[in-house]
Amino acid sequence: MASISDIALVKQVTVLHNKHAFDQLVRKYQSPVRRFFLNQTLGDEQLSDDLAQETFIKAYVNLSKFRAMSSFSTWLMRIAYNVFYDQVRAKHQTDDIEDSTAAMRQTASAGDSNIKMDIHAAMALLTANERTCITLQLIDGYAINEISNITGIAENTVKSHLKRGKEKMTDYLRENGYGG
Repeated sequence: MASISDIALVKQVTVLHNKHAFDQLVRKYQSPVRRFFLNQTLGDEQLSDDLAQETFIKAYVNLSKFRAMSSFSTWLMRIAYNVFYDQVRAKHQTDDIEDSTAAMRQTASAGDSNIKMDIHAAMALLTANERTCITLQLIDGYAINEISNITGIAENTVKSHLKRGKEKMTDYLRENGYGG
């Protein structure tokens, strides 16, 4: 149902140039896109907002290229994924984001709960690919094949990233007093 509605909105934008239809898509997906970026940036709200805005601008500019081969949300998250990695490459960062301590400090100063800080700390231990796969599956609810479509990573590799990421997070959280 949702993808039919999304496709109808896309057609209204591309055929009828109805900007209000695109506004509806933005309202529907702004929270998931922003949440994806918050997890990738380890809580950097300003950067997450900037990346989300860039994602929607790129989506609008390229909307005529959407072919409905996957759901609109998968297509949009692929753009978000590319926007994030363009930003990482622009800063010449390696596979692991090195400035996680600053992002965690910002999260702490924003008055977030201890569990949120611990989750961000656990996420900081993951490689960028593990963090992306964990975010897309556990937080955003994407299936493995959809994660593969979004990231361009083979399904078995997605499974490996998920397994390693979950193990690292579980170990960290256990060491810090969560669970048995």
